[in-house]
Amino acid sequence: MERFLKRYNDRITGILTGFDRMLFRGSLRSISYVNGLQIFLNAQHVLLKEFAPYVERLTTALKTHAADLAQRTGRPFLYLSASRTSKEDVIRQVLRTAPVREGLVAILSCVEPCQSFTVRRDRARKQISLKPHRAKCLHLYFYYLDREWGLMHIRVQTWVPFTVQVCLNGREWLARRLTQAGIAYTQRDNCFTAIEDVGRAQRLFDSLVTRDWAPWLDRWVHQVNPLVVGPARLRLPSGYYWSLRQNEVATDVMFRTPAALQAIYPALTQHAIQQFSSPHVLRFLGRRSSSDEITSRLTQRSAGVCVRHSFEDNSIKMYDKYGSVLRIETTINHVDSFRVFRATTRKGQHHRRWSRLRKGVIDLPRRVELACAANARYLDALSVVGDPTPSHRLLDPVSQPTTHHGRPYRALRPISPDEAPVFRAILRGEFNLHAVRNADLRAQLSPTADSSDPLATRRLSGRVTRTLALLRAHGLIFKVAHTHRYRITKKGHHVMSTALRFRETDLAVLAA
Repeated sequence: MERFLKRYNDRITGILTGFDRMLFRGSLRSISYVNGLQIFLNAQHVLLKEFAPYVERLTTALKTHAADLAQRTGRPFLYLSASRTSKEDVIRQVLRTAPVREGLVAILSCVEPCQSFTVRRDRARKQISLKPHRAKCLHLYFYYLDREWGLMHIRVQTWVPFTVQVCLNGREWLARRLTQAGIAYTQRDNCFTAIEDVGRAQRLFDSLVTRDWAPWLDRWVHQVNPLVVGPARLRLPSGYYWSLRQNEVATDVMFRTPAALQAIYPALTQHAIQQFSSPHVLRFLGRRSSSDEITSRLTQRSAGVCVRHSFEDNSIKMYDKYGSVLRIETTINHVDSFRVFRATTRKGQHHRRWSRLRKGVIDLPRRVELACAANARYLDALSVVGDPTPSHRLLDPVSQPTTHHGRPYRALRPISPDEAPVFRAILRGEFNLHAVRNADLRAQLSPTADSSDPLATRRLSGRVTRTLALLRAHGLIFKVAHTHRYRITKKGHHVMSTALRFRETDLAVLAA
């Protein structure tokens, strides 16, 4: 993001990166699959024909505990007839009519879809068995005003496997820490439009990444779910497994005035919609390819105009928050295609290697690292928008012969049909991320080449080698040390993208 910050340094007062919305999911993994639940029922001496009455007793214990908690604290216990009803709006109304400074605000209940189990009859085998079942059941929402986190809630599924969710907001946490530290700030909703000491605020924010989440989350669940600490006849297997179902990591660029941001934001949104294709979005998220559809759309929100790129239940969003804050927000929900460098055991041997990223909170720092890198790449890609540098200052120098390491090289022809395919291939998103090799360019420039012909392959390889040397001599790419890979320089990005834009822009636009 350094390029973007350097470009608009005179308009920016600070930049803040950290959690926005955080949704933790707690699951009792030992009863979250058929065989595990069957083992638990056997241990409890519960027959399958007694499954429904047994689970109903557990559900009753949960609802009774919630009613007792509401009565003991004198807070409302409300049933919502429609699950689509905005629970935040209901809670805000409760706070207006029955304010509270700290503690339980209210308990809401509503019927919502859930993943559960049921007992089905197998007529062929003449027996009954447990089956996974997509159903609806009652969910309890415990809303709290916490001294550390502000307004938060815990959602409890009242039917087996009794999954829970804890929803927090990182910006609300930071606001309270800033107040404790005596750092002045201006906040609108979950957005800071100004902070007195941005560097110190960022250090406070970073401490959330390394927090020990599991014990803290367990303490909250013990307050709302008596089944994990209750009597043995109603006790569930102890120990929730905590995963991060959704985490939003936002980078807020705070501009000095709304006018300073609004002067460039229309151009930013136009560039993001028109120029950020699927390879670009994949590059932002550190991916080479995806079989899922990648979509980009522009929407109008109450807080500003939003550009959203999404795929595989992950997304990158850009919007102007309250006029003066440019927010880039990455949400990572689907983690299977990402990797983390961690200790593993293979054939009895301990190794540290790149392995699949886990959903558990143990890999939360890596998810934050990926999201922060995506935000930074997105901002860097926006740094070229509205660049006042005349095009001839970029293209004229490379249109002249040059010398590199004592060897002369011809001039480039930036907008010619001979150079354009090379520029277009090198600018592909996966090469920006993983660098480009001779073989990669051969596959892009001559996809129909006969790889079984050694002579043709050698000639094509030599031609690509000379092309790479030419681009390197003009400073458009550089060789990665101790590898056979090449990366694009900042100059290369500007020259090649400008040349391609000239070729692809309509004459009517150029003549306007």
